[in-house]
Amino acid sequence: MKLYLLFCVHCLMARVVYSQLDGLPGPKGDKGDPGIEGPRGKPGHPGVPGPSGPVGPLGLRGLPGQPGLVAFCGRGDFVSFEMEVEKLKKTTAKLELAINFDFVRKAGQKYFVSNKDKDSFSKAVEFCSQQGLELALPQSEEENSKLKQLFDEADKRAWINVKNKKAEGNFEADMNSRPLTFTKWGESQPDKSIQDTGCSMSDNGIWRVTADCSLNAYIICQL
Repeated sequence: MKLYLLFCVHCLMARVVYSQLDGLPGPKGDKGDPGIEGPRGKPGHPGVPGPSGPVGPLGLRGLPGQPGLVAFCGRGDFVSFEMEVEKLKKTTAKLELAINFDFVRKAGQKYFVSNKDKDSFSKAVEFCSQQGLELALPQSEEENSKLKQLFDEADKRAWINVKNKKAEGNFEADMNSRPLTFTKWGESQPDKSIQDTGCSMSDNGIWRVTADCSLNAYIICQL
């Protein structure tokens, strides 16, 4: 019995020794194929801003700017500049007022404005006065042409700011008694048959005086 147990122990020891002498590990195998990409993780917390970088070199010189205001050497130049500023202010004020009307036509330094309403001569004068303006009165061929182009209708009769009392200037002055510097009277106009009151209108660019001041004609103011 003892002999049998000794034999079994000897066999087990021999097997262990033999298994330890099976051989050395072989070389590393080839890299396997990449696995499937996993889900994207959650964004991390913002990092702390880094320090400012060094100041870079100066850039290229820019293009020349527009000429500036002329330097004023004397009082005369300064007065001229003030006059230009004042003229600009007046022009701006005119534009702000003009946009309140339905129709605006620029003629030189003047603007003709209208809401395309028609009424009598007295209503026309009253309306323009309420706006702080005067009834339209062309003072050049250009202005008269602009007044004629106001509307597309065939009937382009519009009241003009000529004195309506014959005895107060014989229709050769405006409503403020200033002499007319330009006229466009039609043939046999002003009408000599009118003895007292006559209201002037531009009829398709030609001026005439009518004794009927209640006629409906366009109300056009100027500023």
